[in-house]
Amino acid sequence: MARQEPPRAPAQQPASPADDASAVGTLARIRAALPSLAPSERRVADAVLADPAQASELSISALGERANTSVATVMRFCRAIGITNYPQLRLALAAAAAREDALGGERPAPGTDISATDTLDQIVSKIVYNEIRALEDSGAELDIEVLGRAVDAVAGARRVDIFGIGASAFVGQDLHQKLHRIGHMAFIWTDRHAALTATALLGPGDVALAISHSGETEDTVEPLQAAAERGATTIALTNVARSSLAESADLVLTTCARETPFRSGATVSRIAQLALIDCLFVGVAQRSYDATTAALQKTYGAVQRRKRPQPPRRTPAAD
Repeated sequence: MARQEPPRAPAQQPASPADDASAVGTLARIRAALPSLAPSERRVADAVLADPAQASELSISALGERANTSVATVMRFCRAIGITNYPQLRLALAAAAAREDALGGERPAPGTDISATDTLDQIVSKIVYNEIRALEDSGAELDIEVLGRAVDAVAGARRVDIFGIGASAFVGQDLHQKLHRIGHMAFIWTDRHAALTATALLGPGDVALAISHSGETEDTVEPLQAAAERGATTIALTNVARSSLAESADLVLTTCARETPFRSGATVSRIAQLALIDCLFVGVAQRSYDATTAALQKTYGAVQRRKRPQPPRRTPAAD
């Protein structure tokens, strides 16, 4: 009996915008799922992310062998990232590889960390590439329906309490400042005791929003849980959809940023978080467009007098 060749990946057609978004979304889901995958499933993810083009050409058994695991584990991996079968995964990986080829140019691998021998040019290239990738992936995976519900909740809230620790606190402060500028009552809590004290005053009609890249920072998870017990609408902004923070929230907004050890929790995740905060804020601001415009003009004018006047420009005639 002639040996059967493994099935070939379907011929790649020019990607449509929808296909392009799907390709970005598949790799984003894989990266976002990494912390919650079992060790054997993570090996499959690593093999896929290392070379999506090559992985798209492998049979399911060949990918299992490459990841030093079983066919059953590969199928569990597919289900863990929201894909129903292996052929669907191969199609998505082929589309992702075609997209990378279309972008062209030499680019660092996603998540590539800074090394001791990198030149300044290489450092800039790695940082910019990884931040652009985090923004693209987060945008592709953003659940617009959930975002809309979060906008509704914040826009109609009596007050908004924001919880964040460390780098996430800076993101929370940005949202706090933005909401205050358009007349919304908002508070930012970066201390666990202060946050828990604030939740005692919350109730139905209020919103509690917690920010944590890992979704496992206890100083952020506990206040959100306390706010939920008081009846407030709870929103989580995290990179891990299966985290404790996400499980404690009514609404979950997920980023897709893969931090590397050198920049862990400091840059890429913050950029992605800020982008989602901007989406949330602009959605809220748009609900009261005229009032928002007037408030922004007033708050802008309030600090204008504190700016130094610009010196007159010199003209050639003056010289």
